[in-house]
Parts: sequence; C-alpha cells; structure tokens
Amino acid sequence: MNDPITASPQVIGPITIASVVEGDGEVSALPVLLRRIAQTFSLWDMRIPPPRRIPRSKLVAPGGVEGAVLQASYQVTGAGGVLLLIDSDDDCPAALGPALLQRARQARGDREISVVLAHREFEAWFLAAAASLSGCRGLSDSLVPPPNPEGIRDAKGWLSARKTDGTRYKETVDQAALAAVFDMEQARKAAPSFDKFWRDVERLLRGGS
Repeated sequence: MNDPITASPQVIGPITIASVVEGDGEVSALPVLLRRIAQTFSLWDMRIPPPRRIPRSKLVAPGGVEGAVLQASYQVTGAGGVLLLIDSDDDCPAALGPALLQRARQARGDREISVVLAHREFEAWFLAAAASLSGCRGLSDSLVPPPNPEGIRDAKGWLSARKTDGTRYKETVDQAALAAVFDMEQARKAAPSFDKFWRDVERLLRGGS
C-alpha cells in the first residue's frame, strides 16, 4: 500500500474525473471522496463535474454502461478519466466489474476508465472504519466495526441500528457527511473494494500511469 504522503501523482495541469453513480447519495458523497483522496496527494487543480446518476438496472442492461460512459467522457478534455461506481449487491464484483469495464472501454477506448463495485454497498466502507465515525451524525459514541464489513447485507440498516438520536440513516442526508470524516486508511485495510477504489482513483489522478 503506497504511503499517501510520499506517493504523489506526477500530473501537470487540471485533472478531470467525470463519474457515473447509481444512487442519490453518491451524487454528493463521491465528489467528497475524490477531493479527499486528491488532497492526500496535494492535488488542487482538478475538476469534478456532478456525477451522472443512472439506476443500476439501466446501467447493466445492454447499451446502458456504454451510453453512460460515453456521455460522461465528453466532460473530460485533458488528464483524468471516467469513474463508474455502483454497489455489487449480490453480484460477484470480480465478475461483474471486469465485464462492465470491458463494455465501457468498447464505448470509449481512448479515455481512461475505471469501474468500481462497492461490495456489497457503499456504506460497507463506513462499517470498515466505523470506529472513526463514533459520535458522528447521531451514531453511537462507541462504534465497533463488524468483523467482515463487506459481508453485511444491509449496511444502511447496521448504521440505522446504531443511531442514538432517534433517526434512521438516510443516504441523501448522511452519506456525504460521513464520507467527509471516515478514516480512509482504516477502510482500505478492512474493505478490499474501498482499497480498489482508492487505487483506481489514484491511477486516474496520475493520468492513467
């Protein structure tokens, strides 16, 4: 695992990461994560257009991911690339991810493209770093991560069950706020799909190198 302080991408000029997501929460949470990762490399000259939200069912359907990536790619005019982020749900990320990436590259092979499947859902990354979220957004002051955060089928429900302010976890309200503060190094160690996300974003920030 590269040291985020010393392994700085060597890119000159503005970097654009255009993205496609499936949920409303990711529309606001993904840019937060991208900026946080870029900041660990002291990269400030970058553009993050608002993610394009397309339902998962449409993305995996014939022509869905191809059209989504093609439209997103028009936002990238220089360094950077296109990032597709969806939940794996009950699909195997090691099978669905490469299949979607191959289809995406057929649509726009001249652009850097990354496909990441959060296993099983985006919120599993929060569970992997749950201790760092103690007391945040109404969560318990003493959160303990589950032993296999990516094995939880209902990560949103796990978070709701540990809220002490009388509310339930709601992605459009809580997701971006938690994305801004959770310990990303903890998440990398406990959630392989988040480590892949980090490495893929780093590659896009490096211009594909």
